Amino acid sequence: MSGTSLNWCYEQDAADPLGGYKTRFDIPDGLIYLDGNSLGALPVGVAERVSDVVLSEWRTGLVKSWNEADWVTLPLRVGTKIATLIGAGPNDVVMTDSTSVNLFKAAAAACHINSGRTEILSEPGNFPTDLYMMQGLTEFLGEDYTLVTAPRDKIVDAVSDNTAVLVLTHVHYVSADMYDMKAITKAAHDKGALIVWDLSHSAGAVPVDLKASEADFAVGCGYKYLNGGPGAPGFLYVAKNHQETAKQPLSGWFGHKAPFDFVDGYEPGDGIKRMQTGTPGILGASALESALDAFQGVDMAKVRAKSVALSDLFIRLVDEKLAGLGVTIASPRDSRMRGSHVSLCHTNSYAVVQALIEGGVIGDFRAPNHMRFGFTPLYIGFEDIYRAVQTLENILKKKIWRESRFNEKSAVT
Repeated sequence: MSGTSLNWCYEQDAADPLGGYKTRFDIPDGLIYLDGNSLGALPVGVAERVSDVVLSEWRTGLVKSWNEADWVTLPLRVGTKIATLIGAGPNDVVMTDSTSVNLFKAAAAACHINSGRTEILSEPGNFPTDLYMMQGLTEFLGEDYTLVTAPRDKIVDAVSDNTAVLVLTHVHYVSADMYDMKAITKAAHDKGALIVWDLSHSAGAVPVDLKASEADFAVGCGYKYLNGGPGAPGFLYVAKNHQETAKQPLSGWFGHKAPFDFVDGYEPGDGIKRMQTGTPGILGASALESALDAFQGVDMAKVRAKSVALSDLFIRLVDEKLAGLGVTIASPRDSRMRGSHVSLCHTNSYAVVQALIEGGVIGDFRAPNHMRFGFTPLYIGFEDIYRAVQTLENILKKKIWRESRFNEKSAVT
């Protein structure tokens, strides 16, 4: 389509089957929020739920609320809600810890199951915490263990007879490159390796089917497309066939078979329960549980279809309006290989993003020169995309980004 118009965007919004879901989110008027891939917007009802936990369950119920408000089962209840979005069984996912900690636990469990193999394989440029945690894990496992990385297009060939586990991010945090989960998992299994998938940029945005893909383990965070709030708990998936043999290294009391027996010796809990570690943070867990209600009745196939349409529109408008303004597209143009965000490159990306934010369009910057724009189908519309690119065009043409205040870097970029 050439010369995409604002009227065309109005028409798409009017016909959008997900258009009504925006009312499930509390987004400031006039703001175009394209950073749900970093921190999801606030769902309606979450603030009230957290207030109730604080003022009623905590203030009044106090310690009784572990039973009366059923705090103790929160990790499993939230895990069940997440399971419906990632193609997992209701007892295969638990909300616990952070993505980083869960990566360590899952990869360690995989190495234990695949003992005799001493290599962890990943890709260079993976989200840093994934590589950092694997570096730390190999150091703790001993000098025989190594972390090896291979480029995306060589990752299957790099799986060797010594590969215990392949650790990959389903949707790349910068480029939005998306792996074929089923094909990669099968290729790893064919060579005797297990696999851990990081779903941080997938869960809630693109359809995932862990069971059909025969994935071994998966982890993800609750604060991006799941909208659970800053620092929301992560989640961990273990395939049914591994649940009774998975041995995780952080054998805390909530992973114990009978935590309130207070015995000295550790005995792992049944199934997915054993992947828990310490006492869950009830405020964050309650916020995430409430936030997931925004997905009630949502068809993930429709979410994906709109995500593709929004990102295709964004790319088309970038081609039409930003040609010759120093911008390049750093994400796949083929939607089959792309998640739910698009990255652009510009020599002065940080300053451009700051100018956009002042102009009411929130994206984010990732070093060294990437501008990321996330398309959360439940609260982003076609008009939003048009106006965002229009604002970006104005900033680039007028070189507004050159103003000094936009070039002063903050601690968090």
